[in-house]
Amino acid sequence: MATLRDIEKRIDSTKSTQQITRTMEMVATAKIKRAQERIESARPYALAMMEVLSNVAKYVKGASHPLLETHPARDRVVVIAITSDRGMCGAFNSNILRMTEQMMADEREAGAQVDLIAVGKKAVSYFRYRGVEPLASYRDISEKPTIADARSIAAHLIPSYEACELDGVEILFNRFKNVAEQKPEIHHLLPIPQVVVESSDADMDRIVPEYIFEPTAGEVLERLLPTYVETLIYRALMESAASEQGARRTAMKSATDNANELITTLTRSYNRARQASITNEIAEIVGGSAALEE
Repeated sequence: MATLRDIEKRIDSTKSTQQITRTMEMVATAKIKRAQERIESARPYALAMMEVLSNVAKYVKGASHPLLETHPARDRVVVIAITSDRGMCGAFNSNILRMTEQMMADEREAGAQVDLIAVGKKAVSYFRYRGVEPLASYRDISEKPTIADARSIAAHLIPSYEACELDGVEILFNRFKNVAEQKPEIHHLLPIPQVVVESSDADMDRIVPEYIFEPTAGEVLERLLPTYVETLIYRALMESAASEQGARRTAMKSATDNANELITTLTRSYNRARQASITNEIAEIVGGSAALEE
């Protein structure tokens, strides 16, 4: 049975842990707000990119580009796994790592060679420990990704796909739904689906274009498609950044609540043990006094 001193030490230790988890919860809460603001500020750019791409495609009859072409064989695939650089965020990283391993196993079973691009220290260390050397690794960008990071990742993919050295790209990340919910998702990055550039307007041939293209609409579209890929990667990085803080806040709040419950339980145990000790001492005094009187 634990002594009063042991219980008291455990209460102090749990209180120290509770202070840390509460502080991390408050920090994560503040970072969530900034991450949400970054997503909201970047959203108009992403929507405008989609609109411009769709409008330009309407004036390019039979749009053709290497990034739109589906290769006859799926021999080489790249999987992009986006995790965090730090832990203490519940199942945020483990969900992505498990899904990545499953996808890589499925692709290999289908006869494809699979390469990995790992974003975040957790993904890099996890796969290297298991003997998988990433094609490219990115650290210290999970909390504040930039468009330059997205372009760097895209630079490993676009030239290879255009040269037919690569047959498909999948990206895995946590999508930020709200502060309490983050959903791991898999998005098909390359080839770009034809529906992105297909026009459903049958009257477009009879309408005078509202854009003036220089040099041609086809060349403008050719420049826009790589930017579209970079935008999708950047969006995934920002979604993951916001999800990381949401997951960390939830995990730290749960840890703080658990610490509070443990402190309450230990305090009760301490009071019971202390009361039992006092009662035992009183009984010993009374017994000793009675023995002396006899």
